[in-house]
Amino acid sequence: MSNHSAAVISLIVAMFIGGLPHAVASEVTVYKSATCGCCNNWIAHMKQNGFTVKAVNVADPVSYKKKYGVPLNLASCHTALVEGYVIEGHVPAADIKRLLKQRPKVSGLIVPGMPDGSPGMEQGNPPVPYDVLTFDNRGKVMVYSRH
Repeated sequence: MSNHSAAVISLIVAMFIGGLPHAVASEVTVYKSATCGCCNNWIAHMKQNGFTVKAVNVADPVSYKKKYGVPLNLASCHTALVEGYVIEGHVPAADIKRLLKQRPKVSGLIVPGMPDGSPGMEQGNPPVPYDVLTFDNRGKVMVYSRH
């Protein structure tokens, strides 16, 4: 093997090893109603931001919220799972990416309700300010970001 060939192979291996974590998209599994258009819009937002999405239409979305410990008083229309975290509602992809990078000891993120202007809720109405919250299995809820 020539020096040039060895150098090319080394470069390819270095790019593969160094780039692998960024090249593999996180898979998000979304539990939602089959008829929810805003859920489909949020899924499109996630795909546009580099996530792989598996949408699962379910007859009873609330049962998934209960199963994954979502505080029902803060619930939204869909519940998603990504790398061990629960994502409830219209959470921006940037906040999910930050969550996956920082790995805080929380159960997940929530955007309560369906605020106008949040990802998937761009309905032509003026955007309203909203918070993204963290939650844990002890009932602790804190503000993660403000939009």
